[in-house]
Amino acid sequence: MDHLWSPWRYRYVSQSIPDEDCLFCRIASAATAEDDKTNHIVLRGERNFVLLNLYPYTSGHLMIAPYAHVATLQESEPETLEEMIRLAQRAESALRAVYHPGGVNVGINIGKAAGAGVEQHIHMHVLPRWLGDVNFMTAVGETRVLPEDLDTTWEKLRKALLAVNERE
Repeated sequence: MDHLWSPWRYRYVSQSIPDEDCLFCRIASAATAEDDKTNHIVLRGERNFVLLNLYPYTSGHLMIAPYAHVATLQESEPETLEEMIRLAQRAESALRAVYHPGGVNVGINIGKAAGAGVEQHIHMHVLPRWLGDVNFMTAVGETRVLPEDLDTTWEKLRKALLAVNERE
């Protein structure tokens, strides 16, 4: 079995954020539309919000987080989980429309051992993928090559997510 060493990732996932300073709770409490743009919140639902990942694997890397501060699916209300998956479906549609990926990763890392970077507040990742999008730059050069900045990604996906809602 081959192993690929990626120490930059460990530094990211091993950072601890105290419960009283929860990243998602702080971002969710943004009061204005301008705050949402600054915090890269692309869309707000009734129980969850969609935002860009500040450390994306690829352009278009979204996260869906509940407003409720919960660490596991077990602690989550069924209505919150239902909306989360509906928002993931909507995110997939928007990502396909904007980026035309070959596939989409959807996943939740629950707990530090599973790779959760913010382990005290669940969140779902939704990101576009293409054949060959993981290459030597990340593994050897500890560098990700992203073709656009987060503000451009925010503009594109905000427009696409709102358009998906209008079609429903």
